[in-house]
Amino acid sequence: MPDRLELLLQYYEDDPDDAFTRFAIAREYLKRDEPEEALAFFEQLVEDDPEYTGTYYHLGKLYERLGRNDDAIATYERGIQMAQRQRNQKDLSELQDALLQAQGIGFDDDE
Repeated sequence: MPDRLELLLQYYEDDPDDAFTRFAIAREYLKRDEPEEALAFFEQLVEDDPEYTGTYYHLGKLYERLGRNDDAIATYERGIQMAQRQRNQKDLSELQDALLQAQGIGFDDDE
C-alpha cells in the first residue's frame, strides 16, 4: 500500500492544478523534514493560486525556519492583503499574528 506522500503524488499527477493536493504534498514534505521540496510546492502554489490563503502562513513559517525572515515578512503581508480582500478573518488573524512575531513584536504564549 502506498504511503501518504506517494498517494498524494499520484493525485497530483492526475490533477496538477488542484491546490489542496499541492498544499497537502508540501505539508507532507515538511513532516518528513524535507524543507526544500516543501518550499518548491508552497512557492509554486502561491504563484499559481494566490487566493489559497492558507499557503501564506505555512510558506512564511518555512521561510523563517530557513532563516529568510524578510521573505517571511513579505509573504505574511501578501497573505494579509489576500485574506482582507476575501474577508477571511481566521486566516487574517493567523497571518497578522505571524507577521508581528516575525517582526519581533508578537506575544509569546509563555509571557
